[in-house]
Amino acid sequence: MNLERITNPSHPMYKPALELYQISFPPHEQREMLSQNTILQDSHYHFDLICDAGIFVGLVLYWERADYIYIEHFCIAPEMRNRQYGQKLLSLLKERKKRLLLEIDPPIDAIAVRRKGFYERCGFVENPYHHIHPPYHRGAQRT
Repeated sequence: MNLERITNPSHPMYKPALELYQISFPPHEQREMLSQNTILQDSHYHFDLICDAGIFVGLVLYWERADYIYIEHFCIAPEMRNRQYGQKLLSLLKERKKRLLLEIDPPIDAIAVRRKGFYERCGFVENPYHHIHPPYHRGAQRT
């Protein structure tokens, strides 16, 4: 398994990757398209395809700094789920020997509870402090 970074919207896999992004996250959790296209140029931002033997299996969008990686979005294509790609991706990022940070929705429904359990099985722990994520869209509020 490997990661392939996209740094330009003209990349041939950018559109299929965005389609997965759009079906995986509700609109209020997605960057606006102009913002997404522009941010690809930032050296700390990674828009990475998750590939296995040349097959696109998912997407991870993250910020990488000297001492940490902040995972902003992470999804596996529906037809590729339940094959341990999520665990493999997190292991691959852990090999960089940096603190891994991510946030998930509060565990208030079955899907969010299951997602939290997945991350805990992968070694993540819950931050005990209240956090409000900045919105991706003007005028939107997150709690």
